[in-house]
Amino acid sequence: MADLNYHHLRYFHVVAHEGHLTRAAEKLNVSQSALSSQIRQLEDRLGQKLFDRRGRSLILTEAGRIALDHADSIFTTGRELLNTLKQTGMARRPLRVGAISTLSRNFQLSFLKPALGRKDVEIILRSGSSAELIPALTALQLDVVLTNQPPDADALSDFVVQAVDTQPVGLICTPDLCPKHHSIQELISTVPLILPAYSSVMRMHFDALCDRLDVTPQIAAEVEDMAMMRLLAREGAGLAVIPSIVVKDEIVSGRLIEAHVLPDILETFYAVTVRRKFPNPVLSLVC
Repeated sequence: MADLNYHHLRYFHVVAHEGHLTRAAEKLNVSQSALSSQIRQLEDRLGQKLFDRRGRSLILTEAGRIALDHADSIFTTGRELLNTLKQTGMARRPLRVGAISTLSRNFQLSFLKPALGRKDVEIILRSGSSAELIPALTALQLDVVLTNQPPDADALSDFVVQAVDTQPVGLICTPDLCPKHHSIQELISTVPLILPAYSSVMRMHFDALCDRLDVTPQIAAEVEDMAMMRLLAREGAGLAVIPSIVVKDEIVSGRLIEAHVLPDILETFYAVTVRRKFPNPVLSLVC
């Protein structure tokens, strides 16, 4: 089997980062036709198409993104070799993770823990809305999206939705805010509440619980961001309806307490991926 031509790989590396054949040709000081020929030879050698052309731009295919990851590692290691002959370094495989910006940081940390500290893994963490992250996932710019509200899927969808954690939801507050021995009904009806936004599944289940208990909640705040709910609970602004994992450090320290676990209300956290011909092997560490 013939060895990989690293001259071709260098040309591919520049084109992939430029995203445009003309700019890459100018940077490499070669003609566009020569550069196109080099890329075709690399594609023939790998047996995979590396680019899709959209207008004047070149978009990496799935195989192209994998080739770029390896090319980045190869040329990074080459630079390290030139910098020092004593330490050649270790190439790190990137794991690109998107997390809904309102998601619990403690859950994110727990999910990433198996990959943290590894010398062969580089974690690239991006936060944003579902409208931002899901298209990035389908465009193969992310390997996985963490969310508590998975995208709609059907028989034609490429999404793979995996439930990776389920946490009970409780009534969380400062010790001085909750009268001792009060029932769930008494707390909900008399203590100001910090509730998740109407759009969340957790809020829907909480409202259903209030209907079953025939109580009217005293709402102090409605918040989308779990991190903000955590801060408000710490400030004594009300009784927060959140999973205990969000405030586990404060509960351990005694700064916050869980007055009650709410019956039949769970927060499920999901890892969303897409079916890929070449899945990122690092995903097996965390999923």
